Amino acid sequence: MENVSILLVTPPFTQLNTPYPATAYLKGFLNTIDIRSAQTDLGLEVILRLFSSDGLRDFFSYIDKSSVTKVGGIAARVSDMRESYISTIDMAISYLQGRDRSLAYLICDGDFLPGIRRYDDPDDLEWAFGTMGIQDKARHLVTQYLEDISSLITAVDPSFGFSRYAEHLGRSASSFDELFGELRKTPTYIDRLMLEILDEKIACYRPLWLGFSVPFPGNLYSAFRCAAHVRKNYPHIRIEMGGGFPTTELRQLSDPRVFDFFHYITLDDGELPLLRLLSGNEENLVRTFLQENGNVVYRDSREPDIPMCERGVPDYEGLPLDKYLSVIEMINPMHALWSNGRWNKLTLAHGCYWGKCAFCDGSLDYIGRYEPLSASEIVDRMEVLLRKTGERGFHFVDEAAPPVLLKELSLELIRRKMTVVWWTNIRFEKSFTKDLCRLMKRAGCIAVSGGQETASDRLLKLINKGVSVAQVARVTDNFMQAGIMVHAYLMYGFPSQTTQETIDSLEIVRQLFLNGLVQSAFWHRFALTAHSPVGKAPEKYSVRITEPPFGGFARNDMEFEDKKGADHSLFGEGLRRSLYNYMRGAGFDIPLQKWFDCSVPRTSIPPNYIERLLNIGEKDTIEKAGHLRLFWPDIVLPCVTQTSRKNKEGRQNSVYVVFRFKNDDMSFRIRADWGIWIEKYLRKMSKSRDNLFLSDMEADFVSNHLGDFNAFLSSPLWNALREQGLLLV
Repeated sequence: MENVSILLVTPPFTQLNTPYPATAYLKGFLNTIDIRSAQTDLGLEVILRLFSSDGLRDFFSYIDKSSVTKVGGIAARVSDMRESYISTIDMAISYLQGRDRSLAYLICDGDFLPGIRRYDDPDDLEWAFGTMGIQDKARHLVTQYLEDISSLITAVDPSFGFSRYAEHLGRSASSFDELFGELRKTPTYIDRLMLEILDEKIACYRPLWLGFSVPFPGNLYSAFRCAAHVRKNYPHIRIEMGGGFPTTELRQLSDPRVFDFFHYITLDDGELPLLRLLSGNEENLVRTFLQENGNVVYRDSREPDIPMCERGVPDYEGLPLDKYLSVIEMINPMHALWSNGRWNKLTLAHGCYWGKCAFCDGSLDYIGRYEPLSASEIVDRMEVLLRKTGERGFHFVDEAAPPVLLKELSLELIRRKMTVVWWTNIRFEKSFTKDLCRLMKRAGCIAVSGGQETASDRLLKLINKGVSVAQVARVTDNFMQAGIMVHAYLMYGFPSQTTQETIDSLEIVRQLFLNGLVQSAFWHRFALTAHSPVGKAPEKYSVRITEPPFGGFARNDMEFEDKKGADHSLFGEGLRRSLYNYMRGAGFDIPLQKWFDCSVPRTSIPPNYIERLLNIGEKDTIEKAGHLRLFWPDIVLPCVTQTSRKNKEGRQNSVYVVFRFKNDDMSFRIRADWGIWIEKYLRKMSKSRDNLFLSDMEADFVSNHLGDFNAFLSSPLWNALREQGLLLV
C-alpha cells in the first residue's frame, strides 16, 4: 500500500489494446512537480476480471440466480455452452495478450473455441489475412469469440460494450434527468464489478483525490457511478472530472445536481486546473466548475497554460501494459491498426496548425491554440517511453500533424538511428511531397489517416478544408509510392450537399481505391457541433438550428435543418456497402446506382478522372526545389573509373561512375569533370549529412564551371541517385 495525492482513473470503457493516454499525460506532468500520483484503467480491469474462468463462472451463476428474462439466439447458445467458454477463456485472453502464440493454429482450425458466429463469406478472411496472416486471423476469431460472450452480457446489461458503456446516456444529453434517473437505480452486474475494483484501488493507494478522465460519452455513466460510490463510502476524498467529454459538452453546465457526484469539473488541458485544485486555493482556480451556495459557478483566473515542453513525459507506470488485449474487431486495415497492438501515444503539437475547418471545434482550446514541440523534444520523449515500456510503436494523436514537424521528426529519428514504428493523423496538403513521404517511411511511418471529408471541390472550399480533390489524389499517390498506408475519413451530409455531389464523391472515392491511392476509409455523417464555425454562424451555411431549449447539462451536437441539401438519410447504407467492397478490391465495375435502395443520378465524374489528375503531376524543377535540403540516409559513395578514350589534348573525355547500391550495382558513363565532381560532392554530403541544400549543390556545380546544372538534373545518374534514396526535403 502507498499513499498518493491523487488516483487518476479512466472509467469503463475506451479501448482494449492500449491505455487511453490522458492519465499517463497527467501523471507525467505531476512527476515534474513532485506530486505523488497513481493511475488505473478501470475498463481493462473490469474486462480482465469478467473474461476469466472465475469471472465467467460467477457471471453464469448470477444469471441462474437472477430474474433475467430467458435469452435467445447467440446469447442462449453461449449460456448453453458455458463449460466450453469457461474452459477456453483464460487461454483466449492470454493469446490476445501476446502469449501462447502457438494457439493461433488451433484457433484458426475452427475446433478449439466454441463456434457461434461464423462468416457469411469466407473470402472476407482470405482477403483480410491471406494464407500467411495466421496470427492476425486468430486475433480476429478470438475477438469474435469475445463478442459472442458479450451477446449474453448485453442480454443482462444492455449498456455493455467493449469500447463504450451506456453511451446513449451521454450522447446529446441536454438535460441531466435521464442520467440522474439511471444513477438512482440499483447498480448493474458490470457496475458492481467496477466498484469492487475501485475499492481495491482506493485501499491500495489511499488517495486524497480522485481524478476521472472522461474522453467520450461511453465513459460518462461509469464515471458518475464511481463518483456516487466514492461520495457515499469515502467522504474524505475529493473528486474531479476532466477530459474530452466535459471539454466539449459541459461548457454551459448549470445543473447543480452534477455536484452531488463531483466536487469539481475542469475544462481543456488538465495540467494547470489540476495543479491549482491540488494546491487547495479555490480563489485561484483555472477553467473549473464547482458549486457554491447551491449554484454552479465557473472560476478561471485566465492564467497562461503550462508550456508543452514543461509537461513531462507521459508515464504509464501502474498500468498493466502486458495485459492489454490486441483485438481485431473489423477487417478494415486502419481499424485493425487502431485496435491491434499496443501503442505509446504522444502529441507532436497542441492544437491544429490549420484550425479553420467549418465542421471542427476550432473555437475550443484543444483545436485553436497551436503550440508545437521541437523534433528533439519529441524524440527525447520517445526514447524515454521506449526505455520504460519496451514498445517501439508510437501513435501521434494530433488533430493534424504538421508536415514541417514531421520532416524534422523524421530527420531526428534517422540521425539517432532509432528503430521505431509510428502513424499519425494528417491533412492531405501539398507539403507532403514524394520525398517527404519517402523520408517518413524511412523513419518508421507505416500509416497516416487524413480527413478527405468530401470529394467535391465546391464543398471543400465551403468547409474551408484548404485542399482540393487534385491535391488529395497527388498526396495519396505520394504516400502510396512510399509504401505508407492511407486511411481517409469521409463525410457526407454537409449542409447544402446535393445528391449529385454525394454520388460524385463516391465515384472519386471509387477511383482512389481503384488506383491504389487509399487502402482504408470510413464514411461519417456530418454532425453539427456548437463550437464549430457552422454552429456559430448557421445562416452562413444555409442551416436552421432546431434543437430544443438547453437543459442545463451537455451541449455540443446540435439538431438542425439543412435548407438546401438532399435527404442525407437515404445514402448511409449505400455508401457503407460500396466502401466495404472497394476495400476488398471488389465491386469497381458495379454502377454506383446499384449500391443504393433509392433512385440516384449517374455520376458526372469522368471514369479516368483521378488517373488524369495523377498524370498532370508536379515537375521537380530547380525553381521549385532549390530551397530544399539534400538528404541521403544511406548514402552510397561511388567509385570513379577512367575510360580509355581521350580527346585531342590527351585529357579524359568521360569516366565510369560505379555505385554499389543495396540491391544492384549500377555504372554510368559521364563527363570526366562531372564524375570527379559528383564523387567529391557526395563525400562532402556524407560528412555534413543534412546541412546542404540543392541550391548549395547548384552553386558548387557552377563555381566548378561544369555547365548547365539543369542538364545534370536531367541526367540518368541524377535520376538513379534519386531513385536510390537521395531526397529533397
